[in-house]
Amino acid sequence: MPSNNGYQPLTSNGQYYPPPSSSANSSLRPISLDEACADGSPPPPLQLHDKVVWISDTGPEYGVVKWLGKLPDVGSEWMAGVSFVNPVGSGTGLYNEYKLFETEMNHASLVPIVGLMKATDYLGSTARIDESFPPQKPIRRSKQKSLDTYKFYTDNKESPSSSSPPKLSTSAPSKPASPDSSRRSSSLFGSIDCPSVLGDVAPLGTQEDLTQLCGKNRGIQGHHNSCYLDATLFAMFSSTTVFESLLYRPKRADDIPEYNEVQRILKEEIVNPLRANYYVRADRVMHLRQLLERISSMRGLTSEEKDPEEFLNLLLNQILKTDPYLKLSSGLTSSLYQLFVEKDETLQLPNVQQLFDQSFLASDIKLREIPPCLIIQMPRFGAQFKMYPRIMPSLYLDITNVLENSPRQCIVCGELAEFECKECFGKFGEGLESIAFCAVCSEKSHGHKKRSKHKITKLAVPAEFAMLKNHTNIPRVTMELFAVLCIETR
Repeated sequence: MPSNNGYQPLTSNGQYYPPPSSSANSSLRPISLDEACADGSPPPPLQLHDKVVWISDTGPEYGVVKWLGKLPDVGSEWMAGVSFVNPVGSGTGLYNEYKLFETEMNHASLVPIVGLMKATDYLGSTARIDESFPPQKPIRRSKQKSLDTYKFYTDNKESPSSSSPPKLSTSAPSKPASPDSSRRSSSLFGSIDCPSVLGDVAPLGTQEDLTQLCGKNRGIQGHHNSCYLDATLFAMFSSTTVFESLLYRPKRADDIPEYNEVQRILKEEIVNPLRANYYVRADRVMHLRQLLERISSMRGLTSEEKDPEEFLNLLLNQILKTDPYLKLSSGLTSSLYQLFVEKDETLQLPNVQQLFDQSFLASDIKLREIPPCLIIQMPRFGAQFKMYPRIMPSLYLDITNVLENSPRQCIVCGELAEFECKECFGKFGEGLESIAFCAVCSEKSHGHKKRSKHKITKLAVPAEFAMLKNHTNIPRVTMELFAVLCIETR
């Protein structure tokens, strides 16, 4: 059969491409399995007619692979055209005017192969996969779960994601309005438009405004294990200006060549649409992920699940090079603080303030100044061990007692503290407040034989405050919680 515009209408692997209409964009033509492997590239781990399982939010969905290849307007990853048993897709196998395969109406979907499992792997090697596929009842497996939790605090002066696989269009898409939207308005991500938003858009502030982010088609759409990144960006930009400098700092001589492009995509394609229209389509975030993977040493940003800490360090420290938020008395600087504590059996439901105090007590370090933003990573949970099954967020975090050279109150009399005794932690009160004493109370409390061998440390008091200590109240420094990011992994 003669060729047509450089490809065969009927490929050797049985996949059918009808001649495109004159309006079709040839750059959007799907690339078949044979074409993609013609240059010697290794084939994907799935084969045609493999029986597969896609895990949805409501359970497993079963299907059969009817097409394999790549979609230029999506990326370079392998895609599978799946005929699902249940109507979880759309159309019958049409994509950008090209017929990829045949199936029942609304049973066809294009799914990245990284989002699929072979049925034999899911059901077990001993399960029989034959005419009875799929099984009458889904097999439910108990799964070990772990939680990584981050608390974001600011100086006191998880986003909805897609719950359905990518879907095929039932008809040819209309011609894009502009080159900017031609490769990002793919029907794989739904029909909701997500235009770039220029200029300055303020974050949502009031409780009434925040309700606009609730419900269907709100937040940042998920795709290809993007939940960690979607949730982090949502926490950073939806309702606070703490990270606004990332969007506006001019490029410096030591910045990477792609600095302005990263900043533009972050602001105009993600942050501004989220604040203005309350929704960001997944391909907008994929644009950022692809750029970050290309310019950084971190691999798997477009397909693999990552730790939020990895993404924060990449974005803040390597790409946009923001000034460190934390300056520690040890001389180190950091953008976030990991809490390290030993389990306290007396705490059944600890709060962040308690764990924060315990961690700083154990580390023997202090903050040199009040941070503009305090990102705290909770004690990590393992698959087999959980230090605490639950942690109560503290709406306000008191950091007075971890600030270097900051005035503190005596736990006994309330006067200006001049000494600190870590061995008295929890003896006269709670938290780090319990270790600060004025000279008189320190002498009295440590005159007791039980505390006579305690190691007492003299505190540094600012000279200007020491002069006014009898004429002013001792200030307390608190930070307000503005986001909690909790990632569930299996």
